[in-house]
Amino acid sequence: MNLDNDDKFESPIWKTLHDEKLLRDQYDELAALAGSLAHEIKNPLAVIRMNMELLNEDFQQMDSPQIRRARERIETINRQCVRLENLLDDFLRFARQQNLELRPGNLNDQLGQVLDLFAPQAERQGVEVLRYLAGDLPRVRLDPQSLQAALVNLIKNALEAMPNGGQLLVRTRITRQGVAVDLIDTGCGMSSTTILNMFKTFYTNKPGGSGLGLPMAKKIIEAHGGRINVNSEVGRGTQFTLEFPTPKRI
Repeated sequence: MNLDNDDKFESPIWKTLHDEKLLRDQYDELAALAGSLAHEIKNPLAVIRMNMELLNEDFQQMDSPQIRRARERIETINRQCVRLENLLDDFLRFARQQNLELRPGNLNDQLGQVLDLFAPQAERQGVEVLRYLAGDLPRVRLDPQSLQAALVNLIKNALEAMPNGGQLLVRTRITRQGVAVDLIDTGCGMSSTTILNMFKTFYTNKPGGSGLGLPMAKKIIEAHGGRINVNSEVGRGTQFTLEFPTPKRI
């Protein structure tokens, strides 16, 4: 059936696609605006921190109760400036995760590089890392840089949950739809409230945390056509499962 222009305009399917495009355009515009605003905030913030450091240097040659209190206040301002700069950096990384350059790659290779990065920290903490990486794992379409950023966040969280040692099991496997990655730690676990809110932007129960690490990881994985699931129990540990589709042809 041929549709003239009026019929096409009234088509529910066309209207849905049109509305989705408007929403995407609005999101892109807001993301660009937020990114520009973050950059504008970072510049004067860096100037404030630099001048506070110079002021602190001027006070180093003087010593009195008043000067010591002034130095303590300067250090407090510097710490807060650093915290804000880190928050803005996290936000900018979060806002940039839109268009990824997906190409065939191996999840085992990506995991291996991130695990090697965290090997010294795991050893210091007494965390045993168990790698069970499937040798026949099919390749998937991925963006190496962004996917590694997501994996870094997840493995970092797992290690932070085991400050006094434990085990981190990293496993890849084939599923009906594609491939999966399991990250299983024996750490402190999470409450039901944390699990419910963990992927919400700016939600965090960590001192000094930005609340953007896990939302960014989820956003990256979903941009790969995948999904992320979590199971956790307080005092027993946490399991993150990442699932990625396998293309019909690579």
